[in-house]
Amino acid sequence: MRPKNFIRTFIDEDLASGRYAGVATRFPPEPNGYLHIGHAKSICLNFGLARDYEGHTNLRFDDTNPAKEETEYVDSIQEDVRWLGFGWDDRLYYASDYFGRLYECAERLIETGWAYICDLSPEQLREYRGTLTEPGRDSPNRGRSPEESLELFRRMRAGEFAEGDRSLRAKIDMASPNINMRDPAIYRIKKAEHHRTGDSWVIYPMYDYAHCVSDAIEGITHSICTLEFEDHRPLYDWFLEKLDWPQPRPRQIEFARLNLEYTLMSKRRLLQLVKGGLVDGWDDPRLPTMAAIRRRGFTPSSVRLFCERIGVAKKDSWIELEWLEKAARDDLNPAVKRVMAVLDPVRLVIDNVPDGFERKIEAPFFPDEPDRMGTRELTLTKEILIERDDFMVEPAPGFLRLSPGREARLRWAAFVRCTGHETDADGRVTLVRCELNEQPVTVDAKGKPARPNIIHWVPAELSVPAVARVYDRLFKVPRPTGEDLAGELNPDSLVVRDGARLEPSLASAAPWDRFQFERLGYFMVDPKAGEPGGPKVFNRIVALKDGWKGAGGRRPR
Repeated sequence: MRPKNFIRTFIDEDLASGRYAGVATRFPPEPNGYLHIGHAKSICLNFGLARDYEGHTNLRFDDTNPAKEETEYVDSIQEDVRWLGFGWDDRLYYASDYFGRLYECAERLIETGWAYICDLSPEQLREYRGTLTEPGRDSPNRGRSPEESLELFRRMRAGEFAEGDRSLRAKIDMASPNINMRDPAIYRIKKAEHHRTGDSWVIYPMYDYAHCVSDAIEGITHSICTLEFEDHRPLYDWFLEKLDWPQPRPRQIEFARLNLEYTLMSKRRLLQLVKGGLVDGWDDPRLPTMAAIRRRGFTPSSVRLFCERIGVAKKDSWIELEWLEKAARDDLNPAVKRVMAVLDPVRLVIDNVPDGFERKIEAPFFPDEPDRMGTRELTLTKEILIERDDFMVEPAPGFLRLSPGREARLRWAAFVRCTGHETDADGRVTLVRCELNEQPVTVDAKGKPARPNIIHWVPAELSVPAVARVYDRLFKVPRPTGEDLAGELNPDSLVVRDGARLEPSLASAAPWDRFQFERLGYFMVDPKAGEPGGPKVFNRIVALKDGWKGAGGRRPR
């Protein structure tokens, strides 16, 4: 069943009225950076609408600013869209495909008196534009004849002028309350090599102009944009009207962009993080980029589920990061095997069994569905490793795991009772001594047998060495401003456990394999990290439950 929202209501009305015979959408990224989770919402929306209405979606790169665009970004964007599960068949386009036609349309605007060549510098243009409360001022060149403007435009095209000397502007209304309608620039001089057209052009169309005309050229029916483009819609309509573009023209519909807590959705800020060395590249698993989310271990279905759950709205708001994390848990929980791993190990010796003691145990990968995906063999040995947090010399109130004189149950194995421990010179526990106890003797406050907490473990000698990267929120504040990137970063956004040990069944784990480390979270084998022949690197995708509650990212434990 299709989810209902205001965009689908508009489309239903358009189809019912005969305004359009079908639905054609587009995803139009600028190739000036890596896509992030906010773009995933737009991808799912545009491709999902076309799929549900049996239409099609174009992938079009709005590549009108060669100074900031790179083929690397083009390739990464295509990979991201495919990874999310969408395709575009043979409908891959670029605004640069239309440079010739866009130029011809610009000449038509000049010839009909709707555009003129302006000699103001970029600084003067900003000054003449006015403010939100004060109208702009006409350019001294606004009365220039179409013949003179056309000649100058062609000389701009020929490369006779330097950058900033002249621009082509639309002739609309410098007193308009909509600042986008105050004679906006259509073309500017930019002598930079383009990633597709090389140096064949020295003037480039502005985004607003190229965007709407490209939509019209491609026969897009519904141009789905985020809310910041709502005030640009009158300008888009103006361009197509003055170009006398045939009907039906694209209908623009705006929706609220995604603002996700504890991260940033600004390409400029993300670029600062990358270039400033505050993160390890565009695919650093702490970032919200699609490359980072993929490398961290999120699945395409979890991202699609997240986008479906948050829906589309007409008003900007902030989405709690827990929505994304919950989507990941709900997606991974029924799909990945449960295994045991110890990230911060401490040795535990069972003193009342002989040297060489081994007990073989068949344990299911899915405890609640023991027949699903089979079992693996675990080996309980005299010396095992447990999580350091599972032992306390002086247990805090409410601590129910292992401590001197107390018992705990080893997952899938037997009960052990702590008989002693050893520490180093700094008082750090280095060894826990226990006895195997087939029958528990722990009692509760009423003197009745109590059920000790279950702790996970791995055999000391048979376990697999690994590196665990425990990722958390990138920023320590829910809504970072980006003004002080280093100061707002969460210092615990990455904790590396290079002494982690895994159960033997994980020796054959391959890149992209995902598991639930019992009691610790969901992890994936990092496809890029780790040395050949060395320990595998596991990225924590998400914890088993939300550990951040309340304002300011404070942890309750």
